[in-house]
Amino acid sequence: MAHKIDRKAEIIRNATVLFSQDGFDRVTVKRLAHAVGISEPALYRHFVSKEAIYEAVLESIKDRLEYTELFERLDDETDIEVILSSMAYHIIDFFTANIDLYRLLLYSALRGHEKAKHVFQIVRGTYIKYLKKQLDRLQTGGHIVEKNNDIIARCFIGMVFDCSLGSTLWRGFQGKVHKPTEVVNNNIPIYVRGLKV
Repeated sequence: MAHKIDRKAEIIRNATVLFSQDGFDRVTVKRLAHAVGISEPALYRHFVSKEAIYEAVLESIKDRLEYTELFERLDDETDIEVILSSMAYHIIDFFTANIDLYRLLLYSALRGHEKAKHVFQIVRGTYIKYLKKQLDRLQTGGHIVEKNNDIIARCFIGMVFDCSLGSTLWRGFQGKVHKPTEVVNNNIPIYVRGLKV
C-alpha cells in the first residue's frame, strides 16, 4: 500500500531549505513548486500565497525545538550549574543540527518580516522565560543570590545563541574559532560563581 504524502508538510520542509538559503525575496513560487515536484496551481491549493508559506515555515520552527523533555527534567533541579549546562548544550546541539533555522531567523529579521519578532520570541524567548523562572525559583529557595534574573537569563541565553552562531554561520569570521563546548565550559563557571550563595 502506497504512503499518502503530506504535501503541506513537504512544501514547508522544502520552503524552509530554500528560504534559509536565499531569503524570502529570491525564492519564487515556481521554484517552490519545482522543489516539491508539483505545479504552481497545486501549490496554491495548499497555500494562498508565498507569504502564507513563509509564515507557515516560521511557525514550524517552534515545533522543531523539542525543549519539553529538557524543561521537565530541569523543573526540580536545584544545582544552577546543571540547569545552565543542560540548557546551553540543548541550544547548541539543536542549532548546530538545524543551521537552516538560524539562517531563516536572520533573513526574516533582516527583511523586517512581521512574523520575525513573533518567531524570535518563540525561539529565544522561550528559553529566556524558562531560565528566568528557574532562577526565580532557586533564588526563592535560597540556592542562589539575589540578582536581576531577567538580565541574567537574557545575557546567558544570548551568549549561548551567539556561541551557536559562532560555530555555524560566523565560522572563520572571527579569527580563532572556539568550539561551543569550550565556550560553555569556560563561561558557565563564571555565571555559577556569580550566582551561588
